[in-house]
Amino acid sequence: MVETIDQRRLLKIYEYILDELNEGVHVIDRNGKSIIYNRKMTEIEGMSKEAVLNKSILEVFHFPDNEESTMMQALERGVVTKNVKQTYFNDKGKEITTVTHTFPIFDGEEIIGAIEIANDITKMEQILRGNMLKGDARITFDEIIGQNPLFREVMEHAKRASRTSSSVLIIGETGTGKELFAQSIHNASSRAHEPFIAQNCAALPESLIEGILFGTRRGAFTGAIERPGLFELANKGTLLLDEINSLSLNLQAKLLRVLQEKKVRRLGDTKDIDVDVRIIATINEDPIDAINANRLRKDLYYRLSVVALYVPPLRERKDDIPLLGQKFINKYNRLFQMSVQSISAEVLRCFYAYDWPGNVRELEHVIEGAMNMMADEREIAFSHLPYQFRRKSQWKDEAQAVSLLAEQWERTNEPKKQDLKSVMAEFEQYYLNKVLQRYQGNVSKAACELGISRQSLQYRIRKHALRARHDV
Repeated sequence: MVETIDQRRLLKIYEYILDELNEGVHVIDRNGKSIIYNRKMTEIEGMSKEAVLNKSILEVFHFPDNEESTMMQALERGVVTKNVKQTYFNDKGKEITTVTHTFPIFDGEEIIGAIEIANDITKMEQILRGNMLKGDARITFDEIIGQNPLFREVMEHAKRASRTSSSVLIIGETGTGKELFAQSIHNASSRAHEPFIAQNCAALPESLIEGILFGTRRGAFTGAIERPGLFELANKGTLLLDEINSLSLNLQAKLLRVLQEKKVRRLGDTKDIDVDVRIIATINEDPIDAINANRLRKDLYYRLSVVALYVPPLRERKDDIPLLGQKFINKYNRLFQMSVQSISAEVLRCFYAYDWPGNVRELEHVIEGAMNMMADEREIAFSHLPYQFRRKSQWKDEAQAVSLLAEQWERTNEPKKQDLKSVMAEFEQYYLNKVLQRYQGNVSKAACELGISRQSLQYRIRKHALRARHDV
């Protein structure tokens, strides 16, 4: 009995230790059934212990054609594998990529099982694959829309910059189209037939970023394998580093070294690799502000800004709104199989009055949202616009209308009493009456403009003895 209790306690200790490890541990018996599956492995593979234990791994996991489970290789042939990348799928079809160490388990000369120790590199693999997919630069200068003089000047400077291999820093708020300029510069350059790889620096996990940019050497850290970084992948071509100010200052220093020496050193390696890469970087704030706030190294700024392009925000080029709007209408006509032709004059007035904090990207989203609300109409009307945009526009219009009415009321009315409550009540009566007159007494329409419920407006109508139509 004492021995049994001690064995149980020992098993609990082993289980606790395995679950506290930062590596996934998976053990199968001689029949290929899972007998140990620790907590980290459940996180890596997105599976519960109950879904895996006492089942054959070939029933639970799916391996691509011509690829074999390293654990089955160990079990059936005694193969030892170390630092091997393996991609497979769980029972829900989720793709998993790990770097594994796999060993057969012997009892004398007999193989009685196999153990796999795994490190998750799924996220790194997806990031790198995403960069390779984004390596297709399709945009050219002919596809960038704009007749605004300031915008045309930036276009001309960008075209001139495409003739050389100097670094380019593109400055502009989020949504202004900085990547469109980067792709166009690449496609107009002598590097057009070489790789174009884009990476948003803000989207990179700090723990992976250095290896992704510069590559890794096998054994540099747990799970590290021989892998080229983005600089090597973009060799002879162009590397776009979006939101460069999101990189740590330490990594900015390493990036500066690569730019100056045209050599890259993989993480954990001792030798340099020659690279010939044109760098285009973007920043979504004033570089001087970023330098003063210690988000951008001054020396890196000077190295990157051999050519500096400032892409103006949409609020500074509102004369381009009709052109951009028509471009997006044409785009979503193709995607949605629609035949929208234009934007109404009322909507254009709203567009001109709006400040567009999200810039061209926000305009595109507004057009897309409006076209989702349309049926057979050929013109985008105010009622088609997304609710949040309509409310923003109405708030501004209402504020201007209230201000104008207040001035008119002040000129034509002398308040009967001077206390604030009385003055506010008199103005409320005046303002409500004006809105009701505008809609011929229609309570529903007046309440909609005022941003209050019909019941609330009806209460105020009775309070101030105003005239309105209630049969709506």
